[in-house]
Amino acid sequence: MNIVLANPRGFCAGVSRAIDIVERALESFASPIYVRHEVVHNKTVVGELKEKGVVFVDELDEVPNDAIVIFSAHGVSKEVRAEAERRGLQVFDATCPLVTKVHVEVSRYQREGRECIVIGQAGHPEIEGTLGQFESDGPGSIHLVESVADVRALEVKAPERLAYVTQTTLSTDDAAEVIDALRDRFPGITGPKKKDICYATQNRQDAVRRLAPQCDVFLVVGSSNSSNSNRLREVAGKLSVPAHLVDCADDLDPQWFEGACTVGVTAGASAPEALVQSILARLAEWGGCRIEEAAGVRENVAFSLPKGLRGNSGSG
Repeated sequence: MNIVLANPRGFCAGVSRAIDIVERALESFASPIYVRHEVVHNKTVVGELKEKGVVFVDELDEVPNDAIVIFSAHGVSKEVRAEAERRGLQVFDATCPLVTKVHVEVSRYQREGRECIVIGQAGHPEIEGTLGQFESDGPGSIHLVESVADVRALEVKAPERLAYVTQTTLSTDDAAEVIDALRDRFPGITGPKKKDICYATQNRQDAVRRLAPQCDVFLVVGSSNSSNSNRLREVAGKLSVPAHLVDCADDLDPQWFEGACTVGVTAGASAPEALVQSILARLAEWGGCRIEEAAGVRENVAFSLPKGLRGNSGSG
């Protein structure tokens, strides 16, 4: 088997920043350090941080008074921020700046008295945080849609005062279909000046689109609760390539590779490169004789750390 690695793959700037925030908090303060929700959606990353003294919680009422708490990369609602402030918790915010950009858009739409439509996955932490930027006692209203069918069924009060945002980790193709449906039904709808789907999501999906047609099997390294990893698997699958989402080498099934000449491999934005290398080692045991790096977009995005954690960081 020939193995071809997609580029870019793996950690994005937002994920790297979130993990760096947690690591630096562990270095600077006594454990335990509390993190609201998984800091990023990767089983290995979360497991390693737990071993170092991180306690992951679902809600702030699980965090003791005077503790240090970190908000995950997916962002939180205004209500959660207000609760942390009321309780005097020391907070470090690991929200991805590109998610924060969407939060700012939602808040602006409310100030303008618009109805806001959020395109995304119900129940995902990022969507909960984004919906939570709309204050219940403020003007306008907010709606969640997941599909073209949801757009057709949507009831709004003021079609002339509509705006939309999207989750940052959606399939670019699926999001485009929903946006087109919104524009067809509500021609006057307003959207962000720059698209909300983040650069890393776009780049990783484009890399899979380029590489998958050359492959007999495609592997996406990532956890099952990772939105961007699931979207990568779907992109390959839509190109009629057998595609599998795997957390680690032990998830591989040798039957997937029977008769395969070329195997494509990528990793979601929350999956560390070490997992990719462990999977390559397992494939080598099963006949992977050549590893090639595909050409791709070079990413040089970096985000600064919060005050109080920067120290000697080279982040910028």
